[in-house]
This record gives sequence, C-alpha cells and structure tokens, in this order.
Amino acid sequence: MSKAEQRQQLRRFVRQQRAALSAQQQKQAEQQIADVVLDFLQPLNVRNIAIYRSFDGEISTNVLIERLWQQGYQLYLPVLHPFSHGNLLFLEYTPATPMKKNKFAIEEPVLDVTKVLPIRQLDIIFTPLVAFDSNKNRLGMGGGFYDRTLENWQQKNFLPIGLAHRCQQVAEIPCESWDIPLFEILAV
Repeated sequence: MSKAEQRQQLRRFVRQQRAALSAQQQKQAEQQIADVVLDFLQPLNVRNIAIYRSFDGEISTNVLIERLWQQGYQLYLPVLHPFSHGNLLFLEYTPATPMKKNKFAIEEPVLDVTKVLPIRQLDIIFTPLVAFDSNKNRLGMGGGFYDRTLENWQQKNFLPIGLAHRCQQVAEIPCESWDIPLFEILAV
C-alpha cells in the first residue's frame, strides 16, 4: 500500500472514530478543550490568535472562542485566499463579523482586506487535524492549506497548536516531505 493510500485509510478510520463520539462526549470535550487551552495560554504573552470554526466532527471550538473573547484575546479565522490557490489568509473575527460558507461549506469571514492580519503578527495558530501522533505530526484533510501556512513556522514568530479529541491519536502518521510537525497538540 502506498503512503498516500495509508494516509487516506487513516483519515477514514479516524474520522469514523471521531464521528462515533456521542453528543454528550462532544459537549464534554468542547468544555474541556476550552479549559486546557486557557491553562496553556496563561503563562504566555500572546494577543493575536488564529482559530478555526469546527467542521466535520472536529473538536468544537465554540466555547473556547467565547471564552477567548471574554478574556480580551484578538481572534482571527482562516479564509481561503482568493488569488493564491491553496493558501489561507487570517481575518479578524468578532461576534459581529459577517460570515459565509466557502467552497468546502466551512464558515469563514466575508473577505475584507482591511481585516487581514499578516501571518507574522499572529502569536498562535490553532489548527484542526484529522489525526496526530506522539511526535506532534498532524494529518489534515489532504488539501495542504495548513501545511503551506505553517511552513517554516519557527521563523515566523507564531506557535502552531493542534486541537483534537484523544481518539484522534494514532501510533504513527505516515509523513510526507511537506508535513509540518506542530509545536504542541492539545487533546482531551
């Protein structure tokens, strides 16, 4: 089996595991991840945080987003770049931000260039993932959007942090040359 086939098989398996979580387990994880993230952030001097709106069984970020706003953090959501295929922009996200669904049916802010924050001004990028391993490797959905965004993250002054359900951890991710290990993965 090729590495690409292994990765697709792993995606299917972990997405099934994630989908098997009950509504109660999902709700509990949503609360727990907010607590874990806020504890993680407490000693750090951060202000600008990129986060994502959960999709397809990803651990819910709704409670976390509300609590980050309450604590005064500036939040930014990824938006598919309109001209640079396969890349992301990060736009300011407030409770009043107008939203739309992108081509993947994921909610994102309506593009407004005055709300874009250059990636070098982000302190943390919370990333979604399908699977992860103990070496902080992540397996995404396969589009490479976050891999391109996180490339050379050590020189860009932000920390990439994965958020996940514990059931998404696997023994080993069959990595490709473009895969970018994360700084940390917070899982509950």
